[in-house]
Amino acid sequence: MRPEAVEAMRPFFADSFANPSGSHAASRVAKTALEEAREVVAAACGAEPHEIVFTAGGSEADNLAVKGAAWAARDRDGRDGIVTTAIEHKAVLGACGRLEREGFRVVRVAAQVSGVLDLDALGAALDERTAVVSVMLVNNETGTVQPLAEVAALVRERAPGAVLHTDAVQAPQWLDLSVHASAADLVAISGHKFGGPKGAGALVVRGDTVLVPLVEGGGHERDRRAGTQNVAGAVGFATALRVTDERRADEVARIRQLRDRLEAGLARSVPRFVANGDHDRRVAGVIHAAFPGVEAEALLVALDQRDVYAASGSACSSGSIDPSHVLLGMGMDRDRALSSVRFSLGYASTDADVDLALSVVPEAVEMLRTASTS
Repeated sequence: MRPEAVEAMRPFFADSFANPSGSHAASRVAKTALEEAREVVAAACGAEPHEIVFTAGGSEADNLAVKGAAWAARDRDGRDGIVTTAIEHKAVLGACGRLEREGFRVVRVAAQVSGVLDLDALGAALDERTAVVSVMLVNNETGTVQPLAEVAALVRERAPGAVLHTDAVQAPQWLDLSVHASAADLVAISGHKFGGPKGAGALVVRGDTVLVPLVEGGGHERDRRAGTQNVAGAVGFATALRVTDERRADEVARIRQLRDRLEAGLARSVPRFVANGDHDRRVAGVIHAAFPGVEAEALLVALDQRDVYAASGSACSSGSIDPSHVLLGMGMDRDRALSSVRFSLGYASTDADVDLALSVVPEAVEMLRTASTS
């Protein structure tokens, strides 16, 4: 976590622990902090404060967006079409799967080998009965930026009654949401991706977009998400987002230099190293690459033993021996998908981290390749 977020949260674990829905003075302190956090998040997202719904993270925000908008459309006029991509986060794909079991028509559009969704296929999937379209802004595995503005234009043209949702959880550290997510009606974000706390997120609900809530009860969050709000989490989330916004330009430039040095070093020192996806469409902090002849899970274990922490697939899928659904959705063959690893860098990454990886990764790959042929 960013230290600024930790310090901002600290009072709300102790001296200011009151329920923000109460009417006494202590509650009013908590309520003020909650609403100030809402204003900060709204400003960063190019939204109004009343359009921010605090959630327990990105998965809840995605589920509220996709299910809530679909149920509202079905209740209002019977529309039953859901269009998404095959490379979405499992929170979106899981929500779509649930809706499909309820009788909704779900189309999952494939991506190209570049990692970018197929816009022609997306356009062909849209019709007058489409209720929700969900396309992520930045892919959580490959770091590929999706053409959200072009997606929005297609939706407005071919399914003007549909609601456009974007999972922007991976975006705030790299992109200005007030610009890059402005075309979406619903925008999901999560604090732990940019130095905020885990378990704290938000859903932007623009304009008159209607949602059926997942959690019902009191009138919290303008009747869109019942339950006493996590004030400490919201404050830490907002603080981290504000700091991220303020420092993004400098941090992205520095992180991109680290990423490029790491990638160039791996390309020189690891035979058959190959990066996945379109280099020019990746955010600055991600290297997703294949190491042919090496199982990704074995490589991750070897790296972990030497304090280099990488991932195969999404963090939610750690420990899985199945190939990444994202890579398969890009048309990648199973063997290459099973040998692919993601290295992520962030605001806290240093030259020393890159030096360590460049000393450890080539040795680990060589060891595993030798073992597999002996």
